[in-house]
Amino acid sequence: MFELDVRDDYYKDFLSLKKKKLVRNEFEMVGEYDLPLIKKQNIDIEKIVLMNFSNTKYNDAKNKNKTIQFFTYDYKFDYVYSHPEFAVEKLKQYYCLLSPDYSLYTDMSLSLQIKNTFKNRWCGAYFQSLGLRVIPTIEWSDERSFKFCFDGVEEGSVVAVSTYGKQKIEEEFMKGYNRMLEIIKPSAIICYEKPFPKMGGKIKAFPYNHNVWRDCYEI
Repeated sequence: MFELDVRDDYYKDFLSLKKKKLVRNEFEMVGEYDLPLIKKQNIDIEKIVLMNFSNTKYNDAKNKNKTIQFFTYDYKFDYVYSHPEFAVEKLKQYYCLLSPDYSLYTDMSLSLQIKNTFKNRWCGAYFQSLGLRVIPTIEWSDERSFKFCFDGVEEGSVVAVSTYGKQKIEEEFMKGYNRMLEIIKPSAIICYEKPFPKMGGKIKAFPYNHNVWRDCYEI
């Protein structure tokens, strides 16, 4: 029976890379929980016009200048993480992507919140590795999540947040938002739905379920 000679440097490198991909640690990781790093990129926020991932399609020349957002139910886009090699064939044609907005709820186990944050960052790092522009989506639950939910994003990056459905928890939302400003110090913020009055920073906001040709909110 043929046996692989693992003393050969080529095969050592091959096996090491294969193992990294298998356990999804092929990208630079940061923070206490080893979250993949989404790197800061040069993003022209004046070019940002959001379009929902559900509306993407192959050969979509008409919408090639759009930025794809994932503010929808997790199950509608989870294959972006489970089978990213298939998703990229559609996504690479657009101007920019927000990293997938995997849910973080206050009644969700902390281990699952960490996993969902990992999936968010891994997808962003993966698409960046293929040359795509990526804006990290920042999501948090309560103060327990502050230990990890801002990791994996370079300081000074353009980031994205959503206020949709959070009108009744504005005070709690603002705690996380202000902590994000302290830690990430974003250069600009894409906000899905109308911003709360106390939200600071350079914000460009888009209404919920907006038509891709509709103007964004004036901030």
